[in-house]
Amino acid sequence: ILYGRGIYRMGEVIDLGVKEGLIDKAGAWYSYNGDKIGQGKANAANFLEENPEMAQEIEAKIRDKYMPVVEQSDKEEGSELALEL
Repeated sequence: ILYGRGIYRMGEVIDLGVKEGLIDKAGAWYSYNGDKIGQGKANAANFLEENPEMAQEIEAKIRDKYMPVVEQSDKEEGSELALEL
């Protein structure tokens, strides 16, 4: 949380990206897909703010990891209908 700004969204994207292995951290350097995105978390966060396409790509991968889409089969849908009757 940043004073006067609220939740540090790009900082969270970086932290979760590192945790899930999407963003590599070597010393103070952060890199994504082999491209260095910044030295230090603040610089990496600034890079992602300036490159929203990359930030959205990383965030989508994080969301897929933590909130996978579950599809129901036809059999499950039929049993739910039977329970409603």
